[in-house]
Amino acid sequence: MVTLSARQAQSGGESAWVLVERLVAMEGSATHPHRVALLGPHASPRDLGDVVHALCAVHGRQPGVVEEALSRAAHPDAADWMNDAAASLAVERGYLARLVAAAGPLPATPGQGRCEAALAGQRHALEMLARSDRRGCAMGAVAALMLDWCAIRPLLDVAAERFGIASAPDRLPSASTFIDVLSAVDAGTARAVAFGAQQLLAQVRGLWDLLEARAAARG
Repeated sequence: MVTLSARQAQSGGESAWVLVERLVAMEGSATHPHRVALLGPHASPRDLGDVVHALCAVHGRQPGVVEEALSRAAHPDAADWMNDAAASLAVERGYLARLVAAAGPLPATPGQGRCEAALAGQRHALEMLARSDRRGCAMGAVAALMLDWCAIRPLLDVAAERFGIASAPDRLPSASTFIDVLSAVDAGTARAVAFGAQQLLAQVRGLWDLLEARAAARG
């Protein structure tokens, strides 16, 4: 289904930055009911552990989305903020690794083999987005990931408190580091940026749906 923001991108009606920001607000982690429930005081440690294991499986490996996009040098005008994004996500990977260690083994859940296949499919999809030859696509995926991580980060801190470890400093780059770049791209690139953002956010929603289903299966 084509969203309002995507239709506007196709008509060149708004800047790429506004489009990505709106897409993340509508389709990102912040609005998913499972993520919202896990921020509450009665969140199950098993559910929190499942989340950090899954996030580490998808985003904890290097190179990730940002490093893959940087390696292709497809967006030299965005290199500064993409380097900032890569540095901040390196810190987040270390944080995820500590959370996984503190959470302990992955909680036993029916259909574990299918889950592992789904996570591998997510990693592959993100790699393909980051390696896209369509100008703007990888930049949109990176921008959406960084904005969406702002909604994921508080959940990591909740997990850290529950598992008894210190939270990591939040070094996510300010949005101002890439607003100017995304606002300046032409209409064709803006469409590709919106497409890359949408495709990444589809993977985000899929991951939360999977984690919600796993929590239900555990009862």
